[in-house]
Amino acid sequence: MIRNVGISLLLGASLLMGGAAAVPAYAAPAGELADDLDAILKDERLQGATVDVVVRDAETGGVLYDRNGDGRVTPASNNKLQTSAAAFGILGPGYRFRTAVGVKGGDLYLKGTGDTTMRAAEYDRLAAAVAAKGITRIKGDLVADDTWFDAKRTPADWDPTDLQYAYAGQTSALTISPNDDFDAGSIEISLAPGAREGAPVRVGLTPETDVVKIDNKAVTGAPGSASTLEANRANGSNTIVITGSHPAGGEPTSVLRTVEGPTLYAADVFRKALKAHGVQVAGATERGRTPRGVKKIATRTSMPLSKLATPYLKLSNNVMAETLVKSIGRKVRGKGTWEAGLPAITAHLGRLGVDTSQVTLTDGSGLSRGNFTTATQLTTLLRNVRERPWFSTWYNALPIAGRPDPMVGGTLAERMRDTAAAGNVHAKTGTMTGVTGLSGYVKDPDGRTLVFSSVFNGYAGGAPKDIEDKIAVRLATGDDDDARTTLRRKAPVNGGDLEPTWLDGVRP
Repeated sequence: MIRNVGISLLLGASLLMGGAAAVPAYAAPAGELADDLDAILKDERLQGATVDVVVRDAETGGVLYDRNGDGRVTPASNNKLQTSAAAFGILGPGYRFRTAVGVKGGDLYLKGTGDTTMRAAEYDRLAAAVAAKGITRIKGDLVADDTWFDAKRTPADWDPTDLQYAYAGQTSALTISPNDDFDAGSIEISLAPGAREGAPVRVGLTPETDVVKIDNKAVTGAPGSASTLEANRANGSNTIVITGSHPAGGEPTSVLRTVEGPTLYAADVFRKALKAHGVQVAGATERGRTPRGVKKIATRTSMPLSKLATPYLKLSNNVMAETLVKSIGRKVRGKGTWEAGLPAITAHLGRLGVDTSQVTLTDGSGLSRGNFTTATQLTTLLRNVRERPWFSTWYNALPIAGRPDPMVGGTLAERMRDTAAAGNVHAKTGTMTGVTGLSGYVKDPDGRTLVFSSVFNGYAGGAPKDIEDKIAVRLATGDDDDARTTLRRKAPVNGGDLEPTWLDGVRP
């Protein structure tokens, strides 16, 4: 489910040279397209902003429109186009993550390789497999092995104020997701009014764990009163403080918050599952390294990257992006680190024809403001990956405009509905405070595929998603009047500062 704020929550992309190709039958006069896009970009909200817009013919590479296309911009989640293309190219679409359980010397070992799709149910199945071996007691410790990656949990330049929110979850080789959107490293906090006014708000955790503590200071308010609930976790702590009030008789809600140290969080959920299946662990739960000679008991293998790409790109999952960076580092350089993975991604972009002197990567997701690229380079990437054998899978994993199913439309589900762009535009969104982007593919009225990138930095007010939409609809219709008319009826979508799927995990 695509998450939205619900209650206002206080619950807090060089050209690969090839032979000349015939120009398709449809070709809007260059001046006409330029005039139309220039008119769209005259919006007063873009005054003083850095505006990068490039449109190219996907077959010929010909530039149909270029507004500051070589200007360096922060791409936000358009960064995921680069990370995902490198992941498909380096790891391969069949790449899978594995989580293993083994025993040696009286200890039980749980080893991860970065599977963000591990939920409580997956850990329960591993526990059942242990019990099925006739094991009822572990005399030693439960050892959680996250050494496939290093112990650095978030990129150094992420904003500390983001770190309690699910879109900025910590990266670990051993982790757990609370939901089917795979918000790894986070926990879901359910909140419901008490039986009567003045009673404490009822709080629950999914999955259940002793690693996270709740300090519940919230009360049940008068019927019909406004909800003022807040849920906050201080960095470095696993105590989540609930404050404010929620009206008696009000609808339950929930919110996601990250967990400090996802390794021990995952291990705790696994330990509880072991107990539920009659397996007692006498010793402690601790982080460590799996020694040689361990007898393997059970293994869980994730879906392949070809399928993982759908929730990753549709929902703009940051933790998946950072996990892929470390996985790439592990494969290319034998080190599961950002320092190993990011240069490998950059090098692969070069092999895809991107001018890497114009690209700076400081994370995989785009949450970092240290990332830079240009609209020209993003369209180069978009054009050149079309020649890769995995392209169709990658293309279909991108959000599709106006398609309401979150695993189809993703972050574009509510945008460009009832226009020629709906079901046509496949593109990656990107949003942070003062940064918005939309880069991808659209077919024009004669079926010619265009690649486009629009990235705005430093605009006034909320993210002007409607301007991005007008550009995409103009490319889809070939008619500026149509673009203006169909979008004039709609209010700007997502005027805020985050991807719609990052908006605090509230479930109305």
